Amino acid sequence: MLAYVRPFLPTALLLLLIAYFGLNAFTGDRGLLSSNQRDEALIAKTRELAQVRAERLDLETRARLLRDTSLSKDLLEERARSLLGFADPRDYVIHMKP
Repeated sequence: MLAYVRPFLPTALLLLLIAYFGLNAFTGDRGLLSSNQRDEALIAKTRELAQVRAERLDLETRARLLRDTSLSKDLLEERARSLLGFADPRDYVIHMKP
């Protein structure tokens, strides 16, 4: 019986290997069926990148306004009041939960 099956073992092993890699090509982490999930993740990361870039641009602008060469008095006053906890009597203060 073993002598009859022995010539077919390499072919069967090769077919199993092809089936394994074929199945992973469709259903694996980077397979064809998971392309929608990758596209959604890419869209989410692109939105996050745009948000982080806008925040960075805002922080760079604020940092530029606080430099000695181009000091913005309004921004300096805002930061001083924020850090010291003072408020102008004409200001509206809205307390928010952390």
